[in-house]
Formats: sequence, C-alpha cells, structure tokens
Amino acid sequence: MEDKYLSVSALTKYIKYKFDHDTNLENVLLEGEISNFKHHSRGHFYFTLKDSNAQISATMFAREAAKVGFEPTDGMSVYVRGNVTVYEPSGTYSINVISMEQKGLGNLYIEYERLKRELASKGLFDVSHKKSIPMYPKAIGVITSPTGAAVRDCINTIRRRYPIAQIYLYPTLVQGEDAKNSIVKNIKLANEQHLCDTLIVGRGGGSIEDLWAFNEEIVAYAIYDSVIPIISAVGHETDTTISDYVSDIRAATPTAAAELATPNSSDLFRQIDELKNRLISDINVVFNNYETKLVHLDERLDLLSPEAKLNTMYERFKSLEVSMNANFKMNIEGKKNSFIVLSEKLKALNPLQIMDKGFSVVSKDGKIVKSVTEVSNGDEINVKFKDGTIKAVVEGECK
Repeated sequence: MEDKYLSVSALTKYIKYKFDHDTNLENVLLEGEISNFKHHSRGHFYFTLKDSNAQISATMFAREAAKVGFEPTDGMSVYVRGNVTVYEPSGTYSINVISMEQKGLGNLYIEYERLKRELASKGLFDVSHKKSIPMYPKAIGVITSPTGAAVRDCINTIRRRYPIAQIYLYPTLVQGEDAKNSIVKNIKLANEQHLCDTLIVGRGGGSIEDLWAFNEEIVAYAIYDSVIPIISAVGHETDTTISDYVSDIRAATPTAAAELATPNSSDLFRQIDELKNRLISDINVVFNNYETKLVHLDERLDLLSPEAKLNTMYERFKSLEVSMNANFKMNIEGKKNSFIVLSEKLKALNPLQIMDKGFSVVSKDGKIVKSVTEVSNGDEINVKFKDGTIKAVVEGECK
C-alpha cells in the first residue's frame, strides 16, 4: 500500500527533471517589470519579474550581472533571457537570467518620477520648510501598522534609549488602496490632539507597490502641512519614497527613526556626570578665588584696624624718637665743638690775655683812651692791669 505514495522530495525531483529536460524552458525570453530588486554584495541580482497577472522569481549571478550596462531598479521594464528551473528545498520555480536589456520604465516608476518633479517644483522638498526634531521629546507618536516587526522595533528602541518619553501609537493602514487616507487621517489627528512633539511615519520594506501609499500626493501634503516634526521611516535603506523627500528628516528604517527621535540615555547620564564634574571643578575654582580674596581682605583689614594703626604710629614715633635723639646729640656735639672753637678765638682776643704779657688798659671818664691826643696835662685817668686798677694824673706835655 505504502509503495503507491511518492515522497515530496521524489515528486520535486521529478518536476525538476522535467523542467531541466524541457527544451522550451532552456532558453526563455521574457518581458516584465522588476520588483523587489536586491543587488547582493557578491554581485548577484535577486528580483521579481512580473506583469499585471503573474510574477516569477529571478536570479542573475554575478558573472552575467557584471555584463549588464545599467543598474536595475524597481519599476523598470526589461527584456530577459534565461532558463527556468526548480529549487528543490522549497519546491518553487524561478528563472536564472543570462542576459538583460532595459525596455523602459514601469508605469508606477514613471508616476513616481512625475510626482517627485512636480512636488519639488512647488517647494515641498525645500530645506527651508523643514522643522527641527526636539532633542528631548516628551511624547512620540508612531503612525504605522499596529502589527509587524516595524512597530515593535520602533517602540522597543524608544523605550531602550529614552524610557521617559511617552509613546502614542496611531494604528494605520500602510498598504493597499485605503492606506493613503489612513496615513493622512492619523497625521491630522496627531496634529489636532497636540499630544506629541515628534511623529514617526513609516513601515517596513517592500516592493514599490507595497510602499506606494507613501508616494501619494495627499500623503506628501499631509506631511508638509504638519506642525509636528515628522521623521519618515519607510522601507529599508535602498527604498526612497516621496514621503522621505517631504518629511523633516528621513530614516533608513523604523529602528533608525526611533534612534533619530531620541537621545541615548546612556549618553545623557555620561554627559550629566561630565557636567557635574565640571560644575564641581568650577565651584572649587570660585571658592579658591574667594578664599584667596578673603585672605587679602583680612590682611588689609588688619592693616586698617585701630590697633594696627596705633602700632604703626607707635613704631613711627619710636623711629622718630631715635632719629630725633641722634640728631639732638649730633647738634649738641656740633654746638659744643663750635663753642670750643669760638672760645679759643675769644681767648685770643681777650684783653686780659694780653695783659698777661704786661699790657694795660687806660680809660678816662669811663672811655678807653686810644691815643695821647685824647688826654691833657692834669687829666685823671684809670690804668687797668690784670690784677687791679690804679688812678693816675697826667703830667707833662702829651705828645
């Protein structure tokens, strides 16, 4: 009974065998539009080739990809040649592309470029209208799908980096026909409520069709008209939408948007420690300066105190007293020496000294007689000797 059933592996091997030996699948020429294009770091191309009704996974290995003279992008219409094969582990079929030629741009990409040029000409992308993101947000609004990795990564990053910020989630459709209206509605709602000072608008990556809501004109104007600064976080790093151009700042991913919206608490604590240490150092410098100034003022106060002044005056008095005494003694000695000199001179001129040699002084009527013409015969005169005086009478002719 069991022998009648094939294993999945056996069936897949059979299908692969049929694919590999079907000459119609060895050299297939396809026309389609590129979507979900990835250029691997090793040079391989991975993408989806599609039309309006179907799609097929495509791989172009580095050796063939190096011969392509342009960089494929999402929305680009191309002609490819390759062989169709089955990948056994997943049971999926794909085309290994041997060559690729550009046909033209897909309709979505053409519309994207047209709208980008139009909005740019109207100034929606100008740097002058872009608002600064608050450095320390009180509340952050997240406008995205309430399910999926994007919202979880965004919220977890905010809580890890800046846990004091409050988070408001605005559940939003981010894909499909109604997505553009849902995005616009929640941007306007956040602005009306005034609960947030930063908005993150975005979703995870996807094809140009998946991300198209963020290329809509009404979404662009809603972002442009928002009073609250908006960080656009649409898709992966290689995906760029109209919303990215018109927003106040663009993040490569929702996680990166959360990092741009918040400071890192670890950095803040480190900065606080540095500021605290700098403040302590500055305070110490101020205290040291005031302490030095106080010492100088204390010294000046000591010099200006009555006691200090009295001491200074006493010292000055003592100095003057010593100086005065010295000058007095010097003057006395000078006067004494002058007196001796004058005494000697006086002695030399003293008539009494002359009298010691036998001279005498003659006077008449109390006046010194200096000449014989001053006396006459019979006049009484006094003759003073060293040891006494005698009276005499002039006799004879005076000549």
